[in-house]
Amino acid sequence: MKKIIIANLKMNFTQEDTKNYLDELITLSESITNKLVVCFPYTSLALAKDMLLNTKIIIGAQNVHQNESGAFTGEISAKMLKDLSCKIVLVGHSERRMYFEESYKLINEKIKTLLKYGMRAVLCIGETLKERETSKTKQVLKQQLDQALNGLYENELKNVLIAYEPVWAIGTGKTPTGKQIEECAKYIRNVISQNFSEKAAKNMNILYGGSLKPDNAKTLLSLSEINGALVGGASLNPDSFIKIAKVK
Repeated sequence: MKKIIIANLKMNFTQEDTKNYLDELITLSESITNKLVVCFPYTSLALAKDMLLNTKIIIGAQNVHQNESGAFTGEISAKMLKDLSCKIVLVGHSERRMYFEESYKLINEKIKTLLKYGMRAVLCIGETLKERETSKTKQVLKQQLDQALNGLYENELKNVLIAYEPVWAIGTGKTPTGKQIEECAKYIRNVISQNFSEKAAKNMNILYGGSLKPDNAKTLLSLSEINGALVGGASLNPDSFIKIAKVK
């Protein structure tokens, strides 16, 4: 089965940087069989739309406002993103939760807005180091899932992916063991099964993110419960990102 490999470029790249990045990535990606997504900064989306026409690389964004339009200075709507050929959008990344105090109630609203506009949402969940050390990981994951997916119909889950990103592993160089990741992924499926159905749990795409690099990608992406990756820092270099994307 094809893996879904998503690059999160975060707040990086000017127009020139984006052009140079995509020139290289487009060439390197020609032999890739996994699904490739790049989540660009807003200022790069129009350029990406032009450059990625007729390629296999899917355009993504890093955030969206929960309202469809209105007096929300500095924000961007689902309709605007769709107009720029976005197919997939990150919601609830730990940096949004940490620095911008986004709640899962808000994240739930964003998911519903994206689904209304026919886009896919990548729901980011994960525990902090303190929560891990105090044995609250499962409690935290359940609370996050319950709130973020509240009110969704089961048939809508086909347009939701879940990225398990332990907060303590993002940008730190620390990586959970394969056993820890598998346990969390299985638990996520268990919560989906309880809240929706076993079929929904089985069909859910669960990605792993957090200090994922070319040298550990094969190990992490070979885990039976993991369907792909959300790549941060390592995605800023096209060669590094493609090495991860080559993993079967």
